[in-house]
Amino acid sequence: MKEAKPKYLKLSGLEPLLVTPDSNFINVGERTNVAGSKKFLRLIKEEKFDEALEVARHQVEGGAQIIDINMDDGLIDGKHAMVKFLNLVIAEPDIARVPIMIDSSKWEIIEAGLQVVQGKCVVNSISLKEGEEEFIRQAKLIKRYGAAVIVMAFDEVGQADNLERRIEIAERSYNVLVDKVKFAPEDIIFDLNIFPVATGMEEHRRNAIDFIEGTRWVRNNLPHCSVSGGVSNVSFSFRGNNPVREAMHSVFLYHAIKAGMNMGIVNPAMLEIYDDIPKDLLAHVEDVILNRRDDATERLLDFAETVVGKTKESTVDLSWREEPLQNRITRALVKGIDQYIIEDIEEARQKATKPLEVIEGNLMTGMNVVGDLFGSGKMFLPQVVKSARVMKKAVAYLEPFIEEEKLKNPQLTDAKGAGKILMATVKGDVHDIGKNIVSVVLACNNYEIVDLGVMVPPEKIIYAAIEHNVDIIGLSGLITPSLDEMVFLAKEMQRQNFQVPLLIGGATTSKAHTAVKIDPQYKSAVVHVNDASRAVTVVGDLLQKESSDAYKENLKLDYEAFRDKFLKRTKKKEYKSLQLARANKFKIDWNTAEIVKPKKLGVQVIENFDLGKLVDFIDWSPFFRSWDLHGKYPDILSDEVVGKQASELYADAQEMLSKIIKEKQLKAKAVFGLFPANTIDEDDIEINLSVSSSEVENKEKNEAFVFRTLRQQLQRREGVPDYALADFIAPKESGKQDYIGCFCVTTGFGTAELAAEYEKNLDDYNAIMVKALADRLAEAFAEYLHKEVRTTHWGYAANEDLSNEDLINESYKGIRPAPGYPACPDHLEKLTIWQLLKVEETIGVQLTESLAMWPAASVSGYYFANPQAKYFGLGKIKQDQVADFAKRKGIALEKAKKWLAPNIADD
Repeated sequence: MKEAKPKYLKLSGLEPLLVTPDSNFINVGERTNVAGSKKFLRLIKEEKFDEALEVARHQVEGGAQIIDINMDDGLIDGKHAMVKFLNLVIAEPDIARVPIMIDSSKWEIIEAGLQVVQGKCVVNSISLKEGEEEFIRQAKLIKRYGAAVIVMAFDEVGQADNLERRIEIAERSYNVLVDKVKFAPEDIIFDLNIFPVATGMEEHRRNAIDFIEGTRWVRNNLPHCSVSGGVSNVSFSFRGNNPVREAMHSVFLYHAIKAGMNMGIVNPAMLEIYDDIPKDLLAHVEDVILNRRDDATERLLDFAETVVGKTKESTVDLSWREEPLQNRITRALVKGIDQYIIEDIEEARQKATKPLEVIEGNLMTGMNVVGDLFGSGKMFLPQVVKSARVMKKAVAYLEPFIEEEKLKNPQLTDAKGAGKILMATVKGDVHDIGKNIVSVVLACNNYEIVDLGVMVPPEKIIYAAIEHNVDIIGLSGLITPSLDEMVFLAKEMQRQNFQVPLLIGGATTSKAHTAVKIDPQYKSAVVHVNDASRAVTVVGDLLQKESSDAYKENLKLDYEAFRDKFLKRTKKKEYKSLQLARANKFKIDWNTAEIVKPKKLGVQVIENFDLGKLVDFIDWSPFFRSWDLHGKYPDILSDEVVGKQASELYADAQEMLSKIIKEKQLKAKAVFGLFPANTIDEDDIEINLSVSSSEVENKEKNEAFVFRTLRQQLQRREGVPDYALADFIAPKESGKQDYIGCFCVTTGFGTAELAAEYEKNLDDYNAIMVKALADRLAEAFAEYLHKEVRTTHWGYAANEDLSNEDLINESYKGIRPAPGYPACPDHLEKLTIWQLLKVEETIGVQLTESLAMWPAASVSGYYFANPQAKYFGLGKIKQDQVADFAKRKGIALEKAKKWLAPNIADD
């Protein structure tokens, strides 16, 4: 292209930022990103926006020239949080002086931010992933709002992972933006995908040099634009070895900046000065980054072992064993070291007048330090659970001595705790990882826990609360029917004149549901708790004798104000009638639609599947979230706040995973079926077992199976259809024979027994770990099986070649929505899947009365193959659709209302 007069990227907050060739590298601060900062996520979840502002202020004071703001989290109203936080930011001149990067994977959040932010901001990001039409639409809006934009090297085929693809996507994106949208070229910033090197895989050898050369090509051939990226990805293979990682970051930046990279996300604490890198290390690192030798990876791996101080754990420092006794006990608890605890506890027992003093004195002194560190964000959840393991081991050693002392002195009482808390997963629900974590954390803070387990009916909760005279009741639930159980229990507690505070937690719960549905039913305190660290603070405030009454009163007022505000906000939304929504359905041209007949129709069962095949399909990000460590894998392993703990947790998980697979400690089973199907009566999908019946292995060939789907009714902008899953299956009147699939996979058999064995040995850490891994394996099995269906059993994507990251990003053709999730929140459809596939009879997975799956590490859902099928959220629906659903389903209206309650709008 002909060289044009230079144009420079101009951004602004209250002050301008001009990016010229003379500018230093522009560093983007990402601590105001909920995926990049556990602290920020917690503050936003708790709506502590004033404290969250301090995170932004700290970044600006620390030298960040742009701050990246991201509110993408499943438990946050992202749009609301983005608007509120930006409004606060722009009112703080010392923060608002720098430009804002509005970061979200959801367009509605980006646009809401664009409507608020002042100055000239950056949108992060758009791409050709969803096609050129949507890319152009979003780009035009960004241009209209006067913002710059980050363009990801991603198109309809997938992410760019080599030089040619980076150039191809960047050139196409640039031409579309400049020629069709008339977007100012200086306002375009390309993120060309920084991937790890030195992984041992041949195809990854050029990851760094391809980015560098891609950057050089973009800056030489696409005038005026910029190049950005997240630098920590390049060194992922050497997580845990900071000197090597720091050298890799510096070398990569040195060459990438020379090639034209002028901005990006870099942790200054993970950078070595280029000239200060030892020459031998520099040579090895540059060989890898620049792909200068065939054996570069092996040589760097060998050399890395010789780097002095590569990890803090590389040499065992036992100098702490020379410290005073209390220091040793405290250190063992804080560090989770149980190797010497019995030795130290015996020494403490010998010095004490009675063994109970060791618990009340030495151990609680140490656990108070653990609690303080955790509360201040200097310790993280996995470390606390390890601390609990040491504590339990110490207490177990002391118990025989305490019992012996009681026989001698019957008047002795047990150690006085901070309070007694009942914990239970409500009736019909089987998920308990979060509950167990909160229980362990509270126990570490000297609270006595009465754990009733899972699927606990309300009468048992109330009876146990009275029997044990508990101070607080904590309820947990993961599936939507659990919300109703919590409401019922609150009503029953009020009827029986309870005054015990009620804690509400679990994935489907929220402050909004707690405030609107539960709090009005119970006159005493009701609190939604969304993470373990907050539980300690809330419980402490509830039981603080001097101030608990005032705290409870303020809670009631806060929830009342939140409820009023929430109801006013939700009433502003408008919904269309079911008739109008159906008229505005998503329409596929069935005359030209691609319909592929499955290679084999009917039901197939998989027994004793090899778990080793699932490892490459694991999405690790949710695993870290289950431990209250927030960030995206693999970036979380190098996070400046939680990276060290995340890496240790990951190493422990890998060790246990290897053992599970090697010793076949868990069993994986699956059943799935592919069937002829057509849409009938607008929103229902009928399984046509009579079609090609010889191919369908089902004893009840004439039995009718119908899946009932629900349709969006929220009033949206013109031209946006109202989706139902039925839209992706050809209507019977089209004359086209279509197909659908459904499945259930489990990796949960053996989990309960393994966890119980760990708990028996006082090892909560590994008991929670095995459940978390079983959940990840189940999701991986669902991902694996879906791929096998797409490429082999159904075969509509026989040539698919996607990476695990592509699978996590759902870059495949077709979808696998699950009952109980956004597109089909109706759990009742699981019953039809169970009948059609004979799930319980074939693989043993059962449904509870609330339609949760048991074992808990199980996944079920549908398979849709149409290329235009997409995931969507149903949102709220009107009463007319609830009544219609009840009629179609053949159930009472009240039953339909019960199961659809979270999705019913206030008409």
